Amino acid sequence: MKTIKLITLGCKTNFYESSAMAGLLSGAGYEITEADIADIYIINTCTVTNTGASKSRQAIRKCKQLNPSSIVAVTGCLAQLDAEEVAKIDGVDIVSGVSRGNIVELLEGVAAKNDISDEYEEISVVETQSRVRAVVKIQDGCDNYCSYCIIPFARGRSRSRKLENILAEASDLAKNYNEIVITGINLSSYGNDLAEDISLSDVLERLCEIDGIERIRLGSLSPVIVTEDFVLRAKKLDKLCPQFHLSLQSGCDETLKAMNRRYDTNQYFEAVRLLRENIADCAITTDLIVGFPGETDEQFEQSYEFCKQTGFSQMHIFKYSKRDRTVAAGMKNQVLKADKQKRSEKMLALALNMKAEFYQNYVGRVVDVLFESRKKTGVFHGLTPNYMDVLAKSADNLEGKIRRVKITGVENEYLAGEIID
Repeated sequence: MKTIKLITLGCKTNFYESSAMAGLLSGAGYEITEADIADIYIINTCTVTNTGASKSRQAIRKCKQLNPSSIVAVTGCLAQLDAEEVAKIDGVDIVSGVSRGNIVELLEGVAAKNDISDEYEEISVVETQSRVRAVVKIQDGCDNYCSYCIIPFARGRSRSRKLENILAEASDLAKNYNEIVITGINLSSYGNDLAEDISLSDVLERLCEIDGIERIRLGSLSPVIVTEDFVLRAKKLDKLCPQFHLSLQSGCDETLKAMNRRYDTNQYFEAVRLLRENIADCAITTDLIVGFPGETDEQFEQSYEFCKQTGFSQMHIFKYSKRDRTVAAGMKNQVLKADKQKRSEKMLALALNMKAEFYQNYVGRVVDVLFESRKKTGVFHGLTPNYMDVLAKSADNLEGKIRRVKITGVENEYLAGEIID
């Protein structure tokens, strides 16, 4: 039996697809290993930034050093976008792309690299996910072409998964998982390419009917999907986690226009208002880029004040990283590295303050926590439905279990709590 080590870089969608490949390979008689030395290495690459692409290349080279006689297969976004360059890396035997359904045939030499399909590639994951929560991919590709993003070129146009296949996979996962996370490259576009009239809201409503699933969590959304209809339908879904990751990227309208985003700050703030006024304990999380080409000090301050006014529970701050072959890479007035660093530090400080303020509101309250792991200190770490980190002690093993917890304080960006049931 040949051993295979899967190495995954990048987003949740990539990790889902690696899990799907692991299932296909196990079914074909291969042994999936976590050991450093393997007969075959499959590197599932990322190319969202130059840094991500560089790390992917480093991972590829390292495999042949670990076992010079191994077979090295490269899949994922970098392999799709730069297939010829990847093939030239010393030691690479197979170059595939973002289509993974024929990974077994590729390894066994009976299939060639296949191009991106016009339809959603049906692969599913049931047994090879984490012990606590499972991911269900429902969409791939993107049609937005933001000026800083290479992903539409690597992943292709938006493609939606058939509802019956989503429900079948989720029903199987419900036997072993309390929570499922809905993911895709651009979730907000779900259904746009399907003949039937179906949207993300329809998917969520049907998922909530499945017995065994206690929580459904959404991945990143565009604020344009948050209409009154979307919110009123979401409000009725008890299993839907009240955490909405609305990608912002900038709180300045001029910068948003340069990024080719499909909304402005007024639309974004209205989406936040609708969610907070209709969904209890709603947490809004976001992504933000600082130092985008042409961003002036004044525009950064506009973005800062908008974030402060909005009041996020969590923010992921990124310093703009040039990605070759994107529109933004060729823009004039690239921001100096030192200025990006200053802006990042200021925005990170704001993010920490907003998170602490959000967490403080829960001291004294009782919340449900899905526990994920035991830390080295012996306490268990888990998440509330609205994505707050909680630490609590227990003599029992809490991994994968939901417990009622009374929050006693805030300690080092965590909520401290006592189990009450």
